[in-house]
Amino acid sequence: MIKLKFLTYKIRTFLIRNGLPVLFKQGEAAYKAYYLRQMKIWNTSAAKQRELSRMLDDWAVYIRETYGHEQLSSFSYLSEAEPFLEQYAKRSPKTQALIGSAGSLMRDLAIIEGSRGKERDIVPSSPTPMVKEVIRKDEGLIVFFPGIPGCAKSALCKEIMSAPRGLGDDRPVHHLMGDLFEGKYWGMVAEKRGKEPYSVILADKNAPNRGVWRQIEDMCRRTKASAIPVVPDSEGTESNPFSLDALAVFMFRVLHRANHPRNLDKSSPHAGYVLLKFYDLYHGKNRNEFEAELIERFGSLVKMPLLEPNRAPLPECVRSTLQKGLDLYGRLKPTQDTYSEWPEWETQLRETLLQNVEYLNSIQVSFESSVESVLKQLKAVVKGEYTTPNTEQPSFGTIVYAAVNLPVSSFLALLDTLDGQDPKVEGFLKDKDLRSSLTQAHLTLAHKRSHGVTAVANYGPYVNKNVPINMNALLFSEKSAALEAEPGVVDGEKLSSKNEWPHVTLWTAKGVAAKEANVLPRLLAEGKATRVEINPPITITGVLRVFLNFVLVGLASLIFYFNFVSCLC
Repeated sequence: MIKLKFLTYKIRTFLIRNGLPVLFKQGEAAYKAYYLRQMKIWNTSAAKQRELSRMLDDWAVYIRETYGHEQLSSFSYLSEAEPFLEQYAKRSPKTQALIGSAGSLMRDLAIIEGSRGKERDIVPSSPTPMVKEVIRKDEGLIVFFPGIPGCAKSALCKEIMSAPRGLGDDRPVHHLMGDLFEGKYWGMVAEKRGKEPYSVILADKNAPNRGVWRQIEDMCRRTKASAIPVVPDSEGTESNPFSLDALAVFMFRVLHRANHPRNLDKSSPHAGYVLLKFYDLYHGKNRNEFEAELIERFGSLVKMPLLEPNRAPLPECVRSTLQKGLDLYGRLKPTQDTYSEWPEWETQLRETLLQNVEYLNSIQVSFESSVESVLKQLKAVVKGEYTTPNTEQPSFGTIVYAAVNLPVSSFLALLDTLDGQDPKVEGFLKDKDLRSSLTQAHLTLAHKRSHGVTAVANYGPYVNKNVPINMNALLFSEKSAALEAEPGVVDGEKLSSKNEWPHVTLWTAKGVAAKEANVLPRLLAEGKATRVEINPPITITGVLRVFLNFVLVGLASLIFYFNFVSCLC
């Protein structure tokens, strides 16, 4: 029978929060099947199942009526569950006994975790001790790795296997290395789970997408197990949970190893492409979204230290080589039959990384300290001493990029002029409705990810000032169009963009990211783009802005931020 001291946590995490995707995507019947399956796993008594079922059925009706088909996020569920449980507890002494302190705990947690949904006035109750959820020793455990080749998961698994007493208990630990198995790896893991349901399995295979995550969730439900994702720690980008720094390290490691079971090592002629393919599998989520989904699905997250926090910026030659590869991958999306397109880039990648060996070694956290950190975190989860990382949208601003915002009307007028003067422009524009699609325009001067925070902050004295921008040429291809741009003089100082090719993106084809405009000069050199010179150049004036993203920052960043803001005032 379920222990009552764990009831509050299990209601909050497993029956309410983790059931939300099932409820909103599959409906109330599927949700009922989900929570009954969970209670069966816990050996909940029949009487307690009936009581909880009545409450959860009412919860399902309440939350679906409140949100319709728009799924409630894991960030705001507490602010909805708390008042629901509080009202449910008031129905009778029986429901009060069922809920117990769940209502007050929900209220306290709602204050801590915050809400992204509807705001409510929540009054804190008297303190309630937080109950730690211990992973039961009569259940199995799956440790898995949403990562990229080169993240050191196999080496980490070997260290876990050799650690005294494993993860701190007496359950057998098995290392299942994906590179040594043919066929369906996760089916093999499920088979192993069935044979030894109380064991710990180190699932040594990259698990990069929701399809794999769903398989792991189903396996946990069927075989009475918990799962812990272990991810390489990285700041990520706006659209990927892994930064270019992390990708550079992964590629560097892969290209320095030998005798890999799957031949993904320095002898492979297409190792760089394979890593780009894995990197692309994570595209579409920033770091916060990535971590939040894993925590929502599995209840915990372990971070494997990867990069030194105070490292020097990624060298421009490394950054541009990686970006070239990503642009090439996005344009070609090759198969194994078209590797002939890649040799030049693969050679450039190896030469560039070889030239930066000292840098790439210096920015990595030592493997020993990384192993120590992961083992400590895993043991904390197993013992119930785990604290969920904060994956909310934070409340403090950090500098992201500097740009000159430009009036769209001026660009439409410029294109009208070019349309009447040049038949190539006329032919390009004839089937494009830029008056509808072009809603904003800007010239990026510097971006934190590419050029560092200091480079962005250097534009601080010019914030809110008018900046003249000369438009020198129009470049376009089948997928994008942009104006070649050159910043002018402000307060007697000539401004310049840190980008290799300063430009204002005007149009991209459906499904093509704006960053694709960066490759227009290369396409021009290859004869795949057109350049129309604007002579004399047309000047369009805009306002310089520095854009912020809300992230948690340390004391050093806080001091830097206020120093930066002071120069804006």
